[in-house]
Amino acid sequence: MRKPIVYGLFIIASVAVGVISGVSNIPGEWYQQLNKPFFNPPNWIFGPVWTVLYGMIGAALASTWYDQNNTRRLVVFAVQAVLNLLWSPAFFGMQNPVLGLTIIVPMLVFILLFIAMSWRPNRTAALLFVPYALWVAFATMLNLSIVMLN
Repeated sequence: MRKPIVYGLFIIASVAVGVISGVSNIPGEWYQQLNKPFFNPPNWIFGPVWTVLYGMIGAALASTWYDQNNTRRLVVFAVQAVLNLLWSPAFFGMQNPVLGLTIIVPMLVFILLFIAMSWRPNRTAALLFVPYALWVAFATMLNLSIVMLN
């Protein structure tokens, strides 16, 4: 397949998986009743931010897919992706911020590891992950704060 088609498919698939995960784990009354830190953003911000991030994640994966010697980076990518998919069901579905925290911390580590491993062989993929790392670092602080306040 031509690269633009593959990029498009990876981006669409990544956004679709993110949307399915978000729709399947909508914060309910339980979340609304939690004590949250002063820096908790409004709920409407999460959907647009994650949509953009999932698009960038898909582009980073497509870019990495074409690299030589990409196996270790693809494994690291897969681990962070699995952890990403586990976080919402743990935090919202099981209503368990502590379990969410035990998932999001290693998720952030694997995101940072992907950036570090990609920096030289594929700077584009690494840079596409930087906003994701910043958002997940923020989400980790938010998750930790919710654990501490509740």
